[in-house]
Amino acid sequence: MVLCEPHWDNHVPLPKLRPLQSRLLVALVGLICFINSYDGDFVFDDSEAIINNKDLNPATPLSSIWKNDFWGSHLSSNSSHKSYRPLTVLTFRLNYLLAGGLHPAGFHVLNIGLHCIISALMVDVLEILLAGPACDGRAKGLARAPRASLLAALFFAAHPVHTESVAGIVGRADLLCALFFQLSFLTYCRAFQGGDRSDRFSVSWIAVSLLLCPVAMLCKEQGITVLGVSAAFDILIVCNLNVYELTRNLLFGRKSPDQVRKGLLARLALLLVSGSLLLYVRWRIMGTGPPAFTDVDNPASFAETIFLRTLLRAATLALLAMNVARCALRSQQWRSEQSLFASALSVCPLNAKVHYNVGKNLADRGSQDAAIQYYREAVRLHPKYVHAMNNLGNILKERNELQKAEELLSTAVHIQPDFAAAWMNLGIVQNSLKKFDEAEQSYWNAIKFRKKYPDCYYNLGRLYADLNRHVDALNAWRNATMLKPDHSLAWNNMVILLDNTGNLAQAELMGKEALKILPKDHTIMFSLANVLGKQEKYKESEGFFLNALKINPNAASCHGNLAVLYHRWGKLDLAKKHYELSLKLDPNAPGTKENYNMLKRKLEQHPRPAT
Repeated sequence: MVLCEPHWDNHVPLPKLRPLQSRLLVALVGLICFINSYDGDFVFDDSEAIINNKDLNPATPLSSIWKNDFWGSHLSSNSSHKSYRPLTVLTFRLNYLLAGGLHPAGFHVLNIGLHCIISALMVDVLEILLAGPACDGRAKGLARAPRASLLAALFFAAHPVHTESVAGIVGRADLLCALFFQLSFLTYCRAFQGGDRSDRFSVSWIAVSLLLCPVAMLCKEQGITVLGVSAAFDILIVCNLNVYELTRNLLFGRKSPDQVRKGLLARLALLLVSGSLLLYVRWRIMGTGPPAFTDVDNPASFAETIFLRTLLRAATLALLAMNVARCALRSQQWRSEQSLFASALSVCPLNAKVHYNVGKNLADRGSQDAAIQYYREAVRLHPKYVHAMNNLGNILKERNELQKAEELLSTAVHIQPDFAAAWMNLGIVQNSLKKFDEAEQSYWNAIKFRKKYPDCYYNLGRLYADLNRHVDALNAWRNATMLKPDHSLAWNNMVILLDNTGNLAQAELMGKEALKILPKDHTIMFSLANVLGKQEKYKESEGFFLNALKINPNAASCHGNLAVLYHRWGKLDLAKKHYELSLKLDPNAPGTKENYNMLKRKLEQHPRPAT
């Protein structure tokens, strides 16, 4: 292909650099813009996509990444976001594995590195897009615009719009998608190098470009748009078609054999077939149904008009400097959720979701009074904001303002009847208000809308236990452990209930079954030790008590119950020792002081001979 430089490129106020120098300069600007985000925290959506996403844990089977969405929910779930980005999640998992846990620095460094690489590649992409066809008018080729492409790439690297994608770790989906988008487009362009006619092209490079498109899609869904860009590039730049004249000729039945070549038609057919196939596969993966969004999630997408802004030429350098400063400022604000949401509040004081995020952050940090104010403001601004109502109801429940909590949660489920979490929380409040029938119905509503809901089964079991419906309670807790095998509270409650109802053999079997799954759970060890002690299996009971104390040595109740075991066993010195340890840790431990006084009287009545 012929390569030349258009005359207007000489007027761009930048020196002409070698390609490698241009890429390094652009990458350096990108690094300067976002380097201060390298030691930031996990913020905003990072909590759901990374901290709470079980697919990052090396203990989770790798196959689950291909079955779940970006947030770790199964794609078939009615609450799934339907965002299928397994390759992005795979890089998160790699960060987790290399760092030995959830340490944000490694995640941030990789994001910054990806932005630098993408910015450097933009020099090549923009050179193709800006220069257009060869400028000598005789050969079919591409021109070079080294100065213009460098300037445009610098603005790309320093644009504040990239802050969320770079400083926010979940933005890696955008970064990886952009990287493979670029590679797909560049390899498509590569197919035409080496020939001077548009019907001569490399099938191998086209094939590589088409393969890179689904890779971009597996990072983020928008990767498929590279097919449209490649098609437009082929029509407008490679074939240099006059689309207006071609359309007019087709409408009036005129043929244009010189314009429409077989090579172009073959390539467009390949792009169309590939795009259709990818859309079909994506449609099947997401369960043939779209996700549901509301205007509170993304108000901009519900706006009726979009306003665009063009740049003043005289302000080019000033704009570049301003963008660098804004990038640095915004990436600084993304270092923590507190600073991020505070900055959002100053920009969007009437946005309900901003108030919700501020309230959630305050609640997570223990500032409940302030959180209540922001949640209430979110509900005032958006009266149907059910998630704000749910969170506010939970805080009021913890503060024992049960009537207000019930009103809020009832309103939330009335607005959104399939809001499973709100139904469960409403059941907890109704249970506390002794509205047992209503609580039971609320729990079953929650399970109706979320089939796999172990925490709801656990709370349902607690309700049945309060009503002395022991079989129902055991069944509910068993369901909880089947859905979530490491549900410690459900296991422990089953052991305690069987113990309290005199089913000691079953309680022993249940406790040992639980410890196979949770071998280091000191609460289950404690409950099992009590069961064994009642069966006079003193030695075995002692072992579980001691193991529980190794894990939690400051548990006053564990010392007290171990002392009772020794007391019954006749090991009075050890009983005295653990009674004293229990009382030291908790002087008001129920029953321990009476048992200790009983032991002292026994020792006084039957003093041991001196050795």
